[in-house]
Amino acid sequence: MSKSDVEKFLVEHGVKVTANRLLVAEALDDAGRPLSLMELEDSIGSIDKSGIFRCLNTFKEHHLVHSIEDMEGIRYELCLSHDPDHDEDTHVHFYCERCHRTFCLDDIHIPPVVLPKGYDSRTSNYLVKGICPECSGHHRV
Repeated sequence: MSKSDVEKFLVEHGVKVTANRLLVAEALDDAGRPLSLMELEDSIGSIDKSGIFRCLNTFKEHHLVHSIEDMEGIRYELCLSHDPDHDEDTHVHFYCERCHRTFCLDDIHIPPVVLPKGYDSRTSNYLVKGICPECSGHHRV
């Protein structure tokens, strides 16, 4: 996304545009895969962890990011939902056991899970573990 597209994305989700929020959203967009707090701090450089964390919390409140729990901890990615109140961008993630990166498999949606009465689902995390194409030498076409 361009800088103006990222700004528009923030506004559409009810998030006030600030310099820090713009930098965090752009870093997530540029990465093309979920990033940890430390990876975000390294890629941005000009915002400390607490500032990034505050942005991420605001983004989560407005369904602007997903948090994914993988073998390394929590990673964040932009949520491409079109509804600021509901997350319809649920998809499978792949964790590479060799390079320790997590990838979005955007075209594979998490199957619906029917829960017993009384349970109220807030989020789901579907993680497949293995070796990515780059690490296995089988690059994707």
